[in-house]
Amino acid sequence: MPDEPTHARTTRLHPHCVAVYGTLKRGRSNHRFLRGARFLGRTRLNTIALYDLGAYPGAKLEPSRGVEVELFAVTDAGLRRVDWLEEYNPQDPASGTYDRRWLATPLGPAWVYLYNPGVKGRRRIVLGGWR
Repeated sequence: MPDEPTHARTTRLHPHCVAVYGTLKRGRSNHRFLRGARFLGRTRLNTIALYDLGAYPGAKLEPSRGVEVELFAVTDAGLRRVDWLEEYNPQDPASGTYDRRWLATPLGPAWVYLYNPGVKGRRRIVLGGWR
């Protein structure tokens, strides 16, 4: 059911929900890090803004016209794989390349990876998604 909250579609085997916006999306170069994940749907988030960092995008917690994201239910191991890829440090989130935040989405709450470094001089992606 499209209107069912994402958290209601996670399971004991896939307890975490992640929303991805760049190279982790289906058909992109790093989607393999989500192997075994269950696709839950696509939506837009207007609470994050995307910046073009070259080989990948970075999201900041800023209002936007809407960033296209895909939601996946993942296992503990799947979440650890994405944490590793995004260089997220759970002991010191500010020290990694990305921080992982629990954000509301139209499909229910999900983990979203936010870019830690500054984005001065980077092109903001005004509408839609990255590439």
